[in-house]
Amino acid sequence: MGELIVSLVPLALGIVMSPLAIMALVAVLVSRRARANGVAFLIGWIVAISAALAVSYLVFGSLELHERATPPLWVALVRLLLALVLLVSAVFVYRRGRDRVRKMAAAASVSDVVAAAPQLPGWLRAVDEFTPVRCGLLGLGIFILNPVDLSCAVLAALDVRIADVGGGWLLVVFAVVGVAPIAIPVVYTLVAGAKADPFLERIRTWIAGHTNVLNAALLVLIGAMQLQKALSALVG
Repeated sequence: MGELIVSLVPLALGIVMSPLAIMALVAVLVSRRARANGVAFLIGWIVAISAALAVSYLVFGSLELHERATPPLWVALVRLLLALVLLVSAVFVYRRGRDRVRKMAAAASVSDVVAAAPQLPGWLRAVDEFTPVRCGLLGLGIFILNPVDLSCAVLAALDVRIADVGGGWLLVVFAVVGVAPIAIPVVYTLVAGAKADPFLERIRTWIAGHTNVLNAALLVLIGAMQLQKALSALVG
């Protein structure tokens, strides 16, 4: 159990330290419909992380991984593929993340932030003024269409299934941790209203100056862990 928890911590941090999600949320919370849009964004984020974990957990459960003495070859290949995705993402974040995050930090509207997110579909990026429905879709899309966030959720479900310790509750805790950085600013805005704007701006400024480097290091750590697990299984 202890080893499983240790393996889940960096995966949870990979979701928690998502600059794209925080930047988009800040823009939503300083928009004209801050409270309604913020709640909608939070709902979309909750649905996305819950669905990713639940679907992955059920799929891996249907494959009965926990009943095998040795995980099949494809498990190692999945780890290897996701490790490569994370390592390549780390290079991308390190080399190009700073300019993109600075551009998002200077954004004055939700559409400006979304325009800096190339993985989102064009119909989302083209919206000038978001309604709560579209903010919900934004929260959903930023998680599901972000290969880093989605990979972390899939790997968390895979680790819990292989461990076979009845750890479904661990995924609930994992989801709560992943939702917390979105939920806290939304709740604060609901309580404080416009008084929350300085706090949100400080968050955006801090992320613009620090998060890309921290994210790159974290992605290297997660990718290296998965690569080590994959190579051990393939060589062993």
